[in-house]
Amino acid sequence: MNPLDVLFSLSFIFLVVFLTYTTLIVVPFLRRRRAPGGDPRVFEWHVFIPCRDEAAIAPTLRRMRERFPDVHVWIIDDASTDGTSDIVAAAAATDSRVHAVIRRLPDARKGKGAALNAAYRGLREWRASRGEDATQDDRTIVIVLDADGSLSPNALRQAVGPGAFGSPTVGAVQVAVRMNNRDDPAPLAGRGRGAQRWARYLIRMQDIEFRTTIAAMQVLRMRTVSVGLGGNGQFTRLSALQEASVGQDGPWGDALLEDYEVGLRIMLVGYRTVYAHDAWVAQEALPSARRLLTQRTRWCQGGMQCARYLPRIYASRTFTNAGALEAAYFLSIPYIQLVGFVLWPAVGIAMLASGALAPGGLLGWVAASAWIVPLWVLTGILPFSLWPFVYAVREERHPLWRAAVWGIGYWLYMYQSYICVLRAFGRMIAGRRGWTKTRRNAEAGRLLLAVES
Repeated sequence: MNPLDVLFSLSFIFLVVFLTYTTLIVVPFLRRRRAPGGDPRVFEWHVFIPCRDEAAIAPTLRRMRERFPDVHVWIIDDASTDGTSDIVAAAAATDSRVHAVIRRLPDARKGKGAALNAAYRGLREWRASRGEDATQDDRTIVIVLDADGSLSPNALRQAVGPGAFGSPTVGAVQVAVRMNNRDDPAPLAGRGRGAQRWARYLIRMQDIEFRTTIAAMQVLRMRTVSVGLGGNGQFTRLSALQEASVGQDGPWGDALLEDYEVGLRIMLVGYRTVYAHDAWVAQEALPSARRLLTQRTRWCQGGMQCARYLPRIYASRTFTNAGALEAAYFLSIPYIQLVGFVLWPAVGIAMLASGALAPGGLLGWVAASAWIVPLWVLTGILPFSLWPFVYAVREERHPLWRAAVWGIGYWLYMYQSYICVLRAFGRMIAGRRGWTKTRRNAEAGRLLLAVES
C-alpha cells in the first residue's frame, strides 16, 4: 500500500466514523419523548453563581429569588474589581437566603473550578453550623448557574422527576441550554447594519448548536449512561459532590472544562448523570467572533486536559462499555480535528495531483469525476446543514426556506472548531493553562463605547 492509499484509507475511516456518530445522535433525538417531573419540595436547593467582574448580577439574583423563593443563592465574588463584591455583600445582608462567598487575591482568580469549590466548602460549613449531617446530603441539590443565566420555571420539577433525582442512583442532571438573545434585532449597540447582521448570524448559530447538535449528543449519552455536565444549568446531588471530592481539593477540578470534569468524577464514583431536555437555562450568545473563539478555545483545551481520565474510565466498573466508548470518542475529537486539519487538505491536493497526471489531464479527470461533488455535499455539508431543519421544525417553528439558509451558515460556522483546536493545542504546547473569562455582552459593549469615545 503506497502513501496515497494510506491517505485515502484514513480519510475514509474518519468519514465513516463521523457519519456513524451523526446518525447515532440524530435518531434518538428525533424519537425522544417528554420526561415526567416531580415534587421539588422534598429537596433542599442551593445555587452557586460564580462572579468575576459581574456587576450586572442584580437581575439574575432578583429573577432567582422571585422565580424560586425557597432556593438558597450562593454568589461567589472572585476578586472582582468592578464593585461586584459590594453588590453581593449588600444582597446577603438583607436576604437570609443569599450567601456571599468573597474571595481575595492571591487565592482568587484561579479558575471557575476553584471558585465553585470555595462555595462548596462554604455550603458544608453553613450546613454543619445548622446541625445538618451527611444523612441529608442525598436530598440537597447544588445548581451551578452563570451570572447571566435564567432557569426555566419548570427546571426544579424536571430535575426531580423519576428518571432524574427521583432515582437515588442519579448524582447529576444537566438541563438544556438556549440563547436568550437569539431574537435580538440589534445585538451590538451603536454598530452598523453589516456588524448587526454578522452578530445575529453568530447568535443564531450558537442557539442552533446548543438546542440541536449538543442536545442530541446528550440524548445519545442518556442511552450510553455518560451524560456530560455543562457550566450553566448543572444540577448535582451534594452526596455525589462529597464522594467525588475524596482525595481532591474539591469536587470540581482544575481543567478548563471543569463542568465536564466534575461529571466524570461523579460517574467514576458510581452515580449516573442525566440530561433533561424539557427544562432549560437561558444564557447570552456571543455576538463577536473574537470572543466566541476565545470561549471555544478554552473549552477545547479543557477537553484535551480531561483526556487524562481515559485510563480511569476504561478501568472503571461504573462506566458502561458504551459509555466508555462515547467518552473516549468525545475526548478524542480535538485530536481527530488536529489530524483532520492536515488530512483533508492533503486528500484534496492528492486528488488534484492524481487528476493532473491522469490520461486526458486535469480537465478530463474533473469531467469524469463529477460524482465527487454530490458525494461531498452528501457527506461534508448535509451532516451539518440538517441541524437547522431539526431546529426549525422541532424547536423554534421557523419556515423551511430560512432553515435552508441557516443550513449553509451552520456548515460554515462549524469550521471555527478547527481554528479553536489549533489555538488550544498551541496553548497546551506552551504550557498556558490560565482560565480566560469571556466578557458579557453588556461589559463588552461598555468597553467598545469607551474605546470609540
